Amino acid sequence: MAFLTEPEPKRGVALPVVPGISRIVANNPSLMTYHGTNTYLIEAGDGFVVLDPGPDDDGHLKDILTATQEKVSAILLSHTHSDHLGATAALKARTGATTYAFHVSADPAFLPDFMLRNGDEVAEMTAIHTPGHASNHLCFARSDGIVFSADHVMSWSSSIVSPPGGDMSAYVASLRLMLSRDDRLYLPGHGPPLPNPKPYVADLLDHRLRREEAILRTLSDGSYTTWDLVDRLYSKTHPWLRQAAERNVVAHLLKLQAEGLVSPDGERWRAREGLSCSCETEVC
Repeated sequence: MAFLTEPEPKRGVALPVVPGISRIVANNPSLMTYHGTNTYLIEAGDGFVVLDPGPDDDGHLKDILTATQEKVSAILLSHTHSDHLGATAALKARTGATTYAFHVSADPAFLPDFMLRNGDEVAEMTAIHTPGHASNHLCFARSDGIVFSADHVMSWSSSIVSPPGGDMSAYVASLRLMLSRDDRLYLPGHGPPLPNPKPYVADLLDHRLRREEAILRTLSDGSYTTWDLVDRLYSKTHPWLRQAAERNVVAHLLKLQAEGLVSPDGERWRAREGLSCSCETEVC
């Protein structure tokens, strides 16, 4: 896949994205977050809506408060992973802003003021439930074709799908849902904006299906542990990236198990006995 890259963004300031929207990139770079979490500032009347306040970091919170002059009317959460949720409580305490997130929280310590469901309208955007990376993941779509895609679709990397919160069946379905739309620009939770996202989303879906086919093809030769499959199917060498790959393999296996195609055998996995190839590209 052709991922996008960008130079390390300037820290501590609101960087224009499109008219009315800017982002502050949190100083939490890593192999999983690229240059850091994108906190989006969306102009709304004489103040701002903040989407994903980012990690629990005093410096990042100060940057948000300075850029918005503490005029924040609403705080939107795409999902409750700590690099997106962390600064929420402190930002709410300083500004009194109303918090909005999916109605089923994956973090027992967080309960939004307003619980969103798929299709709800908030801040002139539509909440789209896109589980997969996280069970409570939301994208937010504007009428002008801009979608805040958070960690569901990122421009710099594919997303990790790590059970139990991550679900590969749900992720594939959510990718197909986004493919049914005609949006013009994605603003992801990490990395640069993604113009003309539909071909990219199609590539993401194809990548997942081909990975699934490769797993089935491998299991047709015998039984393997998840780490065996990582060794055979991935070229990752960094420990963190290998761990992420293993979690994706587990997610694929659980999807295939639910479809009756594989089954666990202790710590190993096997293809269903007598299984013949039913993959869409007929390569397994």
